Amino acid sequence: MASQGLTPALLLFLTLMVLSQVGTSLAGGIAIYWGQNGNEGTLTSTCATGNYAYVNIAFLYIFGNGQTPQIDLAGHCTASSGGCTSVSTDITNCQNSGIKVMLSIGGASGSYSLSSTADAQSVADYLWNNFLGGSSSSRPLGDAVLDGIDFDIESGSNQYYDDLARSLSAYSNQGKKVYLTAAPQCIYPDNYLNTALSTGLFDYVWVQFYNNPSCEYSSGDVTNLLNSWSTWTSSVTANQIFMGLPASSEAAGSGFVPADVLNSQVLPVIKSSSNYGGVMLWNKYYDDQSGYSSSIKSNV
Repeated sequence: MASQGLTPALLLFLTLMVLSQVGTSLAGGIAIYWGQNGNEGTLTSTCATGNYAYVNIAFLYIFGNGQTPQIDLAGHCTASSGGCTSVSTDITNCQNSGIKVMLSIGGASGSYSLSSTADAQSVADYLWNNFLGGSSSSRPLGDAVLDGIDFDIESGSNQYYDDLARSLSAYSNQGKKVYLTAAPQCIYPDNYLNTALSTGLFDYVWVQFYNNPSCEYSSGDVTNLLNSWSTWTSSVTANQIFMGLPASSEAAGSGFVPADVLNSQVLPVIKSSSNYGGVMLWNKYYDDQSGYSSSIKSNV
């Protein structure tokens, strides 16, 4: 009886409203790496595009094993002379738009390793005091409090990153949550991050489905890519898994997926995964050149 008086038009409207809410809840976001090319625009302008839900500032490329940690933001600023503190305003601008901003540690060409559990704790303390909710007189990116730490470990030893994850996660008890994210290679299990990921503490895992021919897209064939995605989403405990891709054919040695292929053959499949989070792109500079994020955003 309650449905009496509902015209077909009104019923259709209400149905569409419900479906739109469901669609919104299942929608993914795009994560982007920023910081490795001075021609990619500011962090503020990056977030102002409206294309990204997460930004990884890359990279803290020296840390651990008694080394003085160093951040490298390529052509943007020189952190060693205190020139990157102005990025603090950019970080706040992004966060005010609802975008989570992480500091990415590691990278393909860094000098880093952890020598012990105590060393991992020391690095965690450094990250907390210099980039997160702690305090230090030498915060490289100024006073803004970043949302978390991204593990992009691609060289050196694979030891003690589980300890680093646990130490960083423990700081969430001091008020603001410390998000943990990671960018493993798509070959499963990842050589450097498997032990850390096994802690189950990571919020977002953006798997690098590129520069690894056995588990990436190749010349019209999505089979290896989708099989690898299935392995990751069924094997790793994380709040959300993202498909990490090059933003253009120049952004990586292999693995670039044309936007039309991603939209038609890949996204419809991977979005059915219960832990689907979206797409990660390397990086902002290449995305500027290709317009890739704009081409896929409505489908992500």
